[in-house]
Amino acid sequence: MSVSTHVLDSVLGRPAAGIAVRLFAGEKPIAEGVTDRDGRCRLTEDATAAGTHRLVFATGQWFAEQGREAFYPEVWITFAVVEPGEHHHVPLLLAPFAYSTYRGS
Repeated sequence: MSVSTHVLDSVLGRPAAGIAVRLFAGEKPIAEGVTDRDGRCRLTEDATAAGTHRLVFATGQWFAEQGREAFYPEVWITFAVVEPGEHHHVPLLLAPFAYSTYRGS
C-alpha cells in the first residue's frame, strides 16, 4: 500500500508547506515526512497489512511557527485499509479552528 497526503490551508487558499506528518499502522509508527511547498507528502511505497492506519499532523506547531492561533495541536485521521495493494491518498483541508478530510485518488 502506498500512502500520500495533501494539506491545504483553507483560510489562505494555499498549500500548507512544512507540516510534519506521521503514519501509523495500528499503534506502530511506520513512516514520517513533511509536506513540501505544494502541501504534498508521500509517506510510503512499502507494502503494509490491511487494518487500521492513522495519519497524525503536527498542526499546532505549524500554526505557531506562522504566529497564528489554532485550536487543534494535532489532527489525527484514522482510516481502514481493506486492499493493501491500492494507493491511499488522504487530503486534509485545514483552518485554525476546523478541518475536514476525504479519500482522494
